[in-house]
Amino acid sequence: MHPVHLRSAGTSLLLAFDSGEAEIVHWGADLGEHLPDLAILRGPVPHSALDITVTAGLLPQASSGWAGRPGLRGYRSADGVPGRDFSPALRVVSTDVRDGGRGVLIIQRDSDAGLEVSTELTLHPGGLLELAHTLSNSGTAAYQLEELAAVLPVPRNATELLDLTGRWCRENHPQRHAVQQGTWVRTGRHGRTGHDSSLLVAAGTAGFSNRRGQVWATHFGWSGNHEQYLDSLADGRRMLGAAELLGSGEVLLHPGASYRTPSLFAAYSGHGLDGITEAFYDWFRARAQHVDTTSGRLRPVVLNTWEAVYFDHRLEPLLELADSAAGLGVERFVLDDGWFRGRRDDHAGLGDWYVDEGLWPKGLTPLIDAVTAHGMEFGLWVEPEMVNLDSDVAREHPDWIVGPSALSHKDGGRLPQPWRHQHVLDLANPEAWQYIYGRLDALLRENDIAYLKWDQNRDLTEHGSGGRPSVHEQTLAAYRLFDALKAAHPDVEIESCSSGGARVDLGILQRTDRVWASDCNDALERQTIQRWTQAVLPPELVGAHIGPTTSHTTARTHDISFRAITALFGHFGMEWDIRAATDDERATLRRAIALYKRHRALIHSGKRVNADTGEPTLSVHGVVAHDAGEALFAAVSLASAPAEVPGQASLPGLDPKRTYRVRAELPTPLDGDYAHTFTQISPPAWLEDGAVASGAFLQHVGLPLPVLNPEHALLLHVQAV
Repeated sequence: MHPVHLRSAGTSLLLAFDSGEAEIVHWGADLGEHLPDLAILRGPVPHSALDITVTAGLLPQASSGWAGRPGLRGYRSADGVPGRDFSPALRVVSTDVRDGGRGVLIIQRDSDAGLEVSTELTLHPGGLLELAHTLSNSGTAAYQLEELAAVLPVPRNATELLDLTGRWCRENHPQRHAVQQGTWVRTGRHGRTGHDSSLLVAAGTAGFSNRRGQVWATHFGWSGNHEQYLDSLADGRRMLGAAELLGSGEVLLHPGASYRTPSLFAAYSGHGLDGITEAFYDWFRARAQHVDTTSGRLRPVVLNTWEAVYFDHRLEPLLELADSAAGLGVERFVLDDGWFRGRRDDHAGLGDWYVDEGLWPKGLTPLIDAVTAHGMEFGLWVEPEMVNLDSDVAREHPDWIVGPSALSHKDGGRLPQPWRHQHVLDLANPEAWQYIYGRLDALLRENDIAYLKWDQNRDLTEHGSGGRPSVHEQTLAAYRLFDALKAAHPDVEIESCSSGGARVDLGILQRTDRVWASDCNDALERQTIQRWTQAVLPPELVGAHIGPTTSHTTARTHDISFRAITALFGHFGMEWDIRAATDDERATLRRAIALYKRHRALIHSGKRVNADTGEPTLSVHGVVAHDAGEALFAAVSLASAPAEVPGQASLPGLDPKRTYRVRAELPTPLDGDYAHTFTQISPPAWLEDGAVASGAFLQHVGLPLPVLNPEHALLLHVQAV
């Protein structure tokens, strides 16, 4: 078979078939149109090794001599004895180049083992690679699948590995280390993506950074249990991989049945992590279902009520909050937890998705009418996948509650340990799924609701249905629930919230319109959380809210300008009792909301850039228009700096041949916290009236920053002149 060469946006993917398998012989920089005879790539055979050149196949197999982690693990049982067909020899039977040369379907088969794997590879226009396998059982007996992985090779000069980790209120924090021999594995057993899940796994050349170095990066688009890994073998080869982590006996393929892996998304960049981000953003924004960011329904300014009223759902305070929000320019008002039957705290009510008649004798209508009369959209919090034992649905249908036993807890079955006083509804049970769909559908039909904040506040521990593990089926059932509601109510937007950022992945984002990156609204914490969440997700998909003056999760106090500048670089909103804001704070809020409305088309369509400052206490990041005619930057002091003055900050991504005017937008002397932002006798010469310089000058020389106090920021607008 002839090689297959996919090219897009400076990236090449080259597949060869000489060994009988499909093998990726290059994934990285563009190779151009003319290729040599790939026979020159046939490597040596060392001593004390197999007598063949070992193939690192698209699906690595022991039958080809691969000694690393295999791509497929499973077996059949014969006469009650497991282990048959444990080592397939899959070989290519067909290739089909598609999508104008940007995709290929490869079918590999082992007829003796009764297995077939079809692999779809697509190199999207912006350079993002998407890879998924489908395993089919063509045999006469059931096949027990243990793992089917998607893997990609990375070269030996990828000597450093960066991934993300975290916890509740501290999601998506980076960690990096040198690549060494062996298998490095990140495992997620949360039944959801997880607070500590790595949104991105990036291997790169030594010292790779925001704007420098070669980087090969992957993201696994799945919302359930999973593993991500780097397999570094003694022969020098390295494979980045990911797979769904299946429970014991969870996927049994009967004859004729098939299993499709979640998609592995991957990008190559020759100019640092910002190039990876650019490939992901291009893919997101090209989707037909992507939110409108340039015309029509621009991303509205949000007020969420949680940190304003918590469970105190009295109508009068909520009407006051709506009035105050409208006066500031809010465009979407979201009523959070506490509106449904029996919900006075988090011990009861989950599962009973009926408006509480005691709190709301006339239903939600009085509040919705007041909100929409102000010209705002109305949104509502739900947590459909969860249940409190103190609820009507749990009392009436104990068999709908997930657990490790085939028996309900009422019949002596054991429940998993509670988490925030709640358990999980078995959406793999058709009756439970239909009940939840029916209640949400009724809420949306009976009320003028434009937005659902969809929460998921616990891990899926000991998750079983009918006595068997079922995270796989629960995840697919949740996807079907999202899909069905979207089909029935296509104009309703849905946010994926999972105690903050515990369900942030491209699987859930195929069916939702934004994520809640973290339950932490502390602006300092959010600087890191949002930077690394937005390494993959464009800002229009990342909820970013101004929280109270003193954060309810960290007890830190920040000025309004710092909180506002942080929230501007996302889908902007507030989560705060703004009735208590001072006159100065309200004045700055109005300015910040006006700035967001003026610049949101830029923020939600431009290129995300992150300067390499060389100073860990200083962050300079921004968004640059695709035509480089305009940009918005934030210079952020994350902590006290070691130097007396911060030096000159470069503004990356501008056109070196154009001339720009740079002006400070927030804070300005009009803002009450202006004097608290700086510690200096006099500001830099350009700060008051702005600066005019070429893009080359601003990128390579930069501008001297004012002496920012720790945990303060300066917003800069850059316009071509």
